[in-house]
Amino acid sequence: MAQPSEVPQIFKPETVRGTAGYFRLGQTPAGLWWLIDPDGQPFFLRAVNEVSGAEGSPHDPGARLRAWGFNALGVGAEAALREEGLPFVATVDFCAAGALIHTAGARLPDVFDPEWPKAAAVRAGELCLPLCERRDLMGWITDDQPGWAQPGPAGRPALLQICLSLEPGFAAYHAAWEFVLALHGGRLEALAKAWAQPITNKEVVRELTRTEQGIATRGYLRDDARWSREFARRYFALTSAAIRAHDHNHLVFGCRFGGTAGAAVLAEEVYPAIDAPWIDLDDLALVPPGPVLAGDFTWVDPRFLGAPGARRQRGLTSVERMLRRGRTVLERAALHPAVTGYAWSQWRDRTGEQPPFAGGLVHENDTAAREHTELLADLNARVHALRSSAPPLSSP
Repeated sequence: MAQPSEVPQIFKPETVRGTAGYFRLGQTPAGLWWLIDPDGQPFFLRAVNEVSGAEGSPHDPGARLRAWGFNALGVGAEAALREEGLPFVATVDFCAAGALIHTAGARLPDVFDPEWPKAAAVRAGELCLPLCERRDLMGWITDDQPGWAQPGPAGRPALLQICLSLEPGFAAYHAAWEFVLALHGGRLEALAKAWAQPITNKEVVRELTRTEQGIATRGYLRDDARWSREFARRYFALTSAAIRAHDHNHLVFGCRFGGTAGAAVLAEEVYPAIDAPWIDLDDLALVPPGPVLAGDFTWVDPRFLGAPGARRQRGLTSVERMLRRGRTVLERAALHPAVTGYAWSQWRDRTGEQPPFAGGLVHENDTAAREHTELLADLNARVHALRSSAPPLSSP
């Protein structure tokens, strides 16, 4: 067993992130990133988010997780389950600190407020200090499913438009107008021309946002991406600094997006502020090189069922197609050099979900969702062997 002060020989010393004796990250000479457990052993995260017990249930969530091959609690687990002996991820919830932008699909702290770093430091002290010496804590999530309001096909307002429409009491309102006017010579007329939008005054933007009319011209989207990067840069720098001021032992995983985050935001969720971003697998191609965690994996998703009217594969049912494609994606993730683990998206079926297309590993009646758990147990049992068999990056 490696001593806590040592870097395991299978990892390149210059790549190791984290504090000895706690969970770390490291890259092998073959190019594969791994989590490293407190004893110095390679660790591939196999977690489930939102784990909770059911009143009167004879089933212990921790025992169920172990039986299905999982080795950690993901985001949103009941705090009492931290005594089950499984490694866990904890959340700071910086959205609960200071001024909050919560409108039109955005839910973010006002990181431009001069007082916000102080509020963030207080929040981090309350949450991080009590856990800073826990060796079974893997790392910190800054926020659970904040709203980044990235541009999408629905035409709703995106982050820049939302910030431009805030009340003047928000520092982000003033910062957004200063930012965007600086891009266009300080003139509203130049801005309107660049966005191909008849903006005669600031109230025009606010009214568009109030009626949920998103600006979607090429000029606006270019500026929105720039603003989103600036916002994200501040958010990740300030939140990680607040965490490390009170806990220098544990890794920082950024936020749990709860869906795709967008290239502009992911471009700023990078080391050294963030040790390994907690992302959706669909965003893997958008993140800069380095370790990641597939933090919200599920195969209960239309993309695994195939497009409506698509040719059925050898008479397979919809459930069989879903499970086959999902298994393939998860196996490929295990072979990807940057992926250091995954978390199944939810523990229990949500209201309105119907098995076998419900997303929980446990149904509402507390029975196991065997359509998921049996296949996941098999994959979890093989994942270390799969990863260890991955060819070096230099191989043809």
